[in-house]
Amino acid sequence: MLPEEQELIRLEAEQAELGEKVVSAELALETTKAELAQFQRRYYQTVGRLYAQLDELDAQISRLLMEQAPADGELKVRARTAEQQARKSAEEAGVIEAQLDPPREIGPCLKEAFRRAVKLMHPDLATTESERLRRTKLMASVNLAYERGDQAAIEKLIEEFGQDPEAIVGEDIASRIVKAIRRIAQLRRRLVELELELEAMRKTELFRLRRATEKAEAQGDDPLGNLSQQLMRDIINREAQVKIVQQRSAARASPSAYL
Repeated sequence: MLPEEQELIRLEAEQAELGEKVVSAELALETTKAELAQFQRRYYQTVGRLYAQLDELDAQISRLLMEQAPADGELKVRARTAEQQARKSAEEAGVIEAQLDPPREIGPCLKEAFRRAVKLMHPDLATTESERLRRTKLMASVNLAYERGDQAAIEKLIEEFGQDPEAIVGEDIASRIVKAIRRIAQLRRRLVELELELEAMRKTELFRLRRATEKAEAQGDDPLGNLSQQLMRDIINREAQVKIVQQRSAARASPSAYL
């Protein structure tokens, strides 16, 4: 065997190993995204909407108190802060409500289809910029189908890619060595990017909340259910406070009505 053939074998083995690592990292990242979307929707349906309702009641109370003492600067600040929080909660609730259909469950068949698609059409397998752009668009479609849980769409993309004339190229040993070296460099860069992105995602508050919730549920607890009950009690208390403050405002406006 010629030295260049031995080098090609070594490079392609390294490329294959890195390729597997990239595929696994891509799968881990997309799976984490989908699972967080599922948890976010579940969290909103259980307690998020209650938080939004509670924030709106707090803002209402703050507005009423400020109206009773318009010269009080501290009450103005509190009212402004409460309004901002209520607006933020309402916006977050609106974004989640806009997801009409909940994310689908991610099964092993869907994961396997995703792995095959990544191995076949990942942008880091391209050796020209035009081919990289083409693969990038295809992978965006694969990722979207994966997040929707649409295995059939992924299978169709795989089939269409295999029939694409651009996927068929002739290569001699020298060209394959150069391409392998470039692909190895690309795969290494992509692996670092994926690891950093996944690490950043795991540091988010949503990820930590999901992890803590799942751990508690595995031990037989129901943290979201318990929190939901507490929030409903808080809402009842806030509604009572709103009525009290409203009565005080009415009494100040018409004191004779309470004589």
